[in-house]
Amino acid sequence: MKLVGRKMSRRISIAVALSLFFLGSSEAKSAPANTLRELYTAIGECVKSARAGLPGSELTILFSLKRDGSLLGKPRISHAKLLGDSSAQRAFVESVLAAFDKCLPLSITEGLGGAVAGRPMSFRVVSQPRETDT
Repeated sequence: MKLVGRKMSRRISIAVALSLFFLGSSEAKSAPANTLRELYTAIGECVKSARAGLPGSELTILFSLKRDGSLLGKPRISHAKLLGDSSAQRAFVESVLAAFDKCLPLSITEGLGGAVAGRPMSFRVVSQPRETDT
């Protein structure tokens, strides 16, 4: 049974990585998320502003959702690569967690809610430099 759980966890982690490439969908705002891709796109849209904090910094947030899209328990940081001084690092972590918290509860379909309820999921945030007009 543990092997099945690890496989599912790995699939979810792969889905997170893939979803970072598809963050521009406007459909996620108009309808409840029905797939993992749509779920991670919705989270990505919420934390987009926090990703411009410390270029090169990374956070991976481990969390679980209830059937209704609300948070189950407390999210944890399972990986952190933070650059800059301690106050800048703290500000980056706080902005990512605040943006993540603002996303919840997520609007998800009943089918997706049943599929993800109670399962550990992770979301990786990679800070990128702010884009400037040239």
